[in-house]
Amino acid sequence: MEFNQLEAFLTAQTKKQKGITLDQAAVLTKFWKSHKAKIRECLINQNKWENSLRNFSWRVDLKTQSEHLDQINTPVALVELELGKDDRESEFLCLELNENKVNQLLKKITEIEESITALSRTN
Repeated sequence: MEFNQLEAFLTAQTKKQKGITLDQAAVLTKFWKSHKAKIRECLINQNKWENSLRNFSWRVDLKTQSEHLDQINTPVALVELELGKDDRESEFLCLELNENKVNQLLKKITEIEESITALSRTN
C-alpha cells in the first residue's frame, strides 16, 4: 500500500462508526513509515511458494576429454545456481552448456525480458 492509499484508508476508518481514533491513525501512519520496508520483505517471504535464486556463478572451460574427438578443445559453459527458500539449506543446480545451448538460453532470456517489459508498460 502506498502512503497516499494508507492515508485515505485511515481517514475512511476514522469516519466509520466504531472505527479508529485520529490518535490511532497517527500511530499506524508513524509505524507504517518506520517499518514499510520490513513489512514488505516479510510479506514477500511469506508468499513465496517456490525456491528463489540465492546465487549464480558461471565460467567457460575447454573440454579436454570426450568420447568424440571433434568435441575436444571446444568451449563449454559451466553454470551453477544456488536455490533456496527462507533459512532452509540450499540446493545446487549445475549445468554444462555447449555454444548452441548457450545461444538458446540467451534467446529465451531475451524473450522473457521482452515479455516483462511489455507487461510492465500495460500496467
